[in-house]
Amino acid sequence: MTTKNSVFADAAVEAAFASYPPPIRSQLLNLRQLIIDTAEGIDGVGPLEEALRWGQPAYLTTESGSGSTIRLAPTKPESPHDYAMYFICTTNLVTTFTHLFGEVFSYEGNRALLFTAGDDLPEPELRECIGMALTYHRR
Repeated sequence: MTTKNSVFADAAVEAAFASYPPPIRSQLLNLRQLIIDTAEGIDGVGPLEEALRWGQPAYLTTESGSGSTIRLAPTKPESPHDYAMYFICTTNLVTTFTHLFGEVFSYEGNRALLFTAGDDLPEPELRECIGMALTYHRR
């Protein structure tokens, strides 16, 4: 389980973050904290499980079953300045984000929101996307 003070309960997840290129490591850690904070503010989501899925840090609503998995990772090893928040591609989450937020985000098909190191994140919209993912199975 994750905690608000950014302590890692899983050494493998901590190692994954440590392996990321410095230009995006802090941004990915900021996204991690945003996911944790958003989950804490939504009734019924419960504690998140933080684990590796496909070798990437993933956030699951294992206890409540309310949501769909969110993963964080660089987009490609050869792109040390680009990173993403991934969603399960069989959901309609990214399609919904595209309809709601249009050009606020860059998208990768039906599976990811894309970011570049140094860009300002649209936090209110991002919190809404995270909240929709964390409550996906309650809709």
